[in-house]
Amino acid sequence: MRASPITPTVDFDVDGEQHGFLKLPHSHDGSAWGAVMIPVTVIRRGDGPTVLLTGGNHGDEYEGPIALSKLAATLRASDVNGRVIAVPFMNYPAFRAGSRTSPIDSGNLNRSFPGRPDGTVTDRIADYFQRYLLPLADYVLDLHAGGRTLDFVPFAAIHVLPDAAQQARCEAAMRAFGAPYSMRMLELDSVGLFDTAVEEAGKVFVSTELGGGGTATVASVAIALRGVYGVLAHAGVLAANANVVADTDASRTTTLLDMPDGTCYTTSEHDGLLELCKDLGDIVEQGDVIARVYDMTRTGAPPVQYRARRGGLLAARHFPGLVKIGDTVAVVADVVEHGIPVPILQTAAG
Repeated sequence: MRASPITPTVDFDVDGEQHGFLKLPHSHDGSAWGAVMIPVTVIRRGDGPTVLLTGGNHGDEYEGPIALSKLAATLRASDVNGRVIAVPFMNYPAFRAGSRTSPIDSGNLNRSFPGRPDGTVTDRIADYFQRYLLPLADYVLDLHAGGRTLDFVPFAAIHVLPDAAQQARCEAAMRAFGAPYSMRMLELDSVGLFDTAVEEAGKVFVSTELGGGGTATVASVAIALRGVYGVLAHAGVLAANANVVADTDASRTTTLLDMPDGTCYTTSEHDGLLELCKDLGDIVEQGDVIARVYDMTRTGAPPVQYRARRGGLLAARHFPGLVKIGDTVAVVADVVEHGIPVPILQTAAG
């Protein structure tokens, strides 16, 4: 296979703090010899593990970009044992546009792996991560939220894997993230996911869903940033004298959720005005009305009622007030265990 057209302006093997770009040539009407410049930070000291941190896989999800931008501006080489590679805006064209997919080629980066070095801009970004960054990493944390169309209870997530030992390593890292909820997640379509690429490479992988609505909150950013440091500490990359705020709350816990099958999802079969009948975090029983969809073309018509296909916790919901046929209205997850202790983030600076 041909080499990637992307060239980094940083050296991944040099100790210190570097802030540069992944430079992807892109000729277009506005710039004949232009390039997509994807910001990247590398912070390294010594030969410890490598943690790859990514945000902006979808361009309308902001907790990851904010948390990793804060990290890149404050983390120092003296804070680490090993290497941190941070890419806050993974699908940079989509991030600049504030859209889920790229305005250049309509590419959904999280459905484009393993990518192609001779494909579209999105294909080429996926290929670079697949062939050049993943081999460097021992741990990968990919920060997601609901974007403009979904909202979630804040959770870190892993997948059920065929390798039980690998899944156990992923679960330990998920708990170290320390989100209010931790999810064993079912993907309706795992083809082309960054998640799948990382897991098939045998790495420890954790993803998140930390809110939604196309924005971020004080609380969701705090969860993201604390989670990033939690994973770095768990991986052994965060040095004992790291200049970060320690988490001394020994009472912090997470609730373990599970999405075992397709009955977790409720899909709209109508276009219309959406009324959610349960809030995020509510416990629902099988058969409960969780949403109503009203006909927008007339008054007086009764709404269509959507009922929960299983009991559990409402973990996700459609965000906009209007819904279209095929949209996910709600996701109900099993509550597996409450009150799981979260590892305390301890550093000498704390």
